[in-house]
Amino acid sequence: MSDFGFITPLFQWAVFLIAALIALFGAIMMVTRRNPIHGALWLIVAFFSLAVIYLTLNAQFIAVAQVVVYAGAIMMLIIFVIMLIHVETEFLVKRKLSGPKIIGAFITVILFLEVAAAVLSLGGRTAGATTGTALTGSVAEVGNALYGKYLFPFEIASILLLIGIVGAVVLARRGKD
Repeated sequence: MSDFGFITPLFQWAVFLIAALIALFGAIMMVTRRNPIHGALWLIVAFFSLAVIYLTLNAQFIAVAQVVVYAGAIMMLIIFVIMLIHVETEFLVKRKLSGPKIIGAFITVILFLEVAAAVLSLGGRTAGATTGTALTGSVAEVGNALYGKYLFPFEIASILLLIGIVGAVVLARRGKD
């Protein structure tokens, strides 16, 4: 897993499992919180746990990017937007079980079962074994992939983030008028 000779594989596996359980717990807490600010804070816990998982998989650049980009910048943006449009008071009023909530819960269970089936079908195979190359997450490899093969999806994601910011500002200004 890692290049550190003084860390045993058993310890690396234990750290991986603990970080995975914390990430899963943080994700569940994020989804189940009624207050969006609390949900965003639990999402930060999940992001940090994912960074630890990336470190155990010897992807140091992706781990640092996870903390800086997601746990730092994106979460600050999400919290800013939540506070800007005052969503927390809207969520506290709506506590009834409705049709869309039941449909959403049903779709969530189906997606969870699909992910579980995909993970169980992998068995003992790793990503490097299936593609024939080692995935290390170095700066050069991530840069070449991001600005080469995945340039178009990267640009689409940035445009979607920009649309989300503009939409939040429009919603916030509409409430003032």
